[in-house]
Amino acid sequence: MSSFLIENLTIYNNQEKLVNLFDNKIKSLKIDSAVAIVGQSGSGKSLTLKTLLKLLPSNLKSNLKYISNFELNSSNISFVPQNPFTSLSPLSKIDKQFFCEKNKKIKMLKLVGLEKLVLDRFPSELSGGQLQRVVIAIAISTNPKLLLLDEPTTALDTKNKELILNLLQTLQQDLNILMLFVTHDILSIQNVCKNIVILKDGTIIETGFVKDILQNPKEDYTKQLILSSFKNRKHRK
Repeated sequence: MSSFLIENLTIYNNQEKLVNLFDNKIKSLKIDSAVAIVGQSGSGKSLTLKTLLKLLPSNLKSNLKYISNFELNSSNISFVPQNPFTSLSPLSKIDKQFFCEKNKKIKMLKLVGLEKLVLDRFPSELSGGQLQRVVIAIAISTNPKLLLLDEPTTALDTKNKELILNLLQTLQQDLNILMLFVTHDILSIQNVCKNIVILKDGTIIETGFVKDILQNPKEDYTKQLILSSFKNRKHRK
């Protein structure tokens, strides 16, 4: 069983701290199934993922301390970005964008609900929902222990958003994979993630079970996030 515990994660721009996850009463972040990091734009969500992926821009420095039974490297972690339309090369067929044998490509596509004929398609021939499922299939084809997701439904319509969220919930359970799911929409992860982390100005201000936070948020900032999510969903309908 994979395990991952973050004990320190700080990101600096010169001497200024942009992210200091535990500069509060929260002392660590344990990922034992699926965890969501929720916060407004600029709260430090994407910077946190980039630190774990070792993809911070050169002007930023980080201090990361974690305890895990696996290393943070390309063999153990995979990434699903928010925009499937720019995640794949438009000049290559889907078949050429996997890095595994043909049988495994077909198996991964089946796991995300796609037929093998998709391998002969160019990205421009697929819908947004299909493209995001392809991106997820590529991400899980390396058998990662930790899957990082950065707003993976932002570029999708409501129908495809629900399909992808349901898919991620199924994959997490079936593959027993750790997930760290970044989003600004606190309601979107209520069926996908077990635990939630509320991030404000680079610091965790509240954490707990998703259902508990949604039913009884303690921080005003968390209440605003929940209210905003409800308003956005009502507007989309």
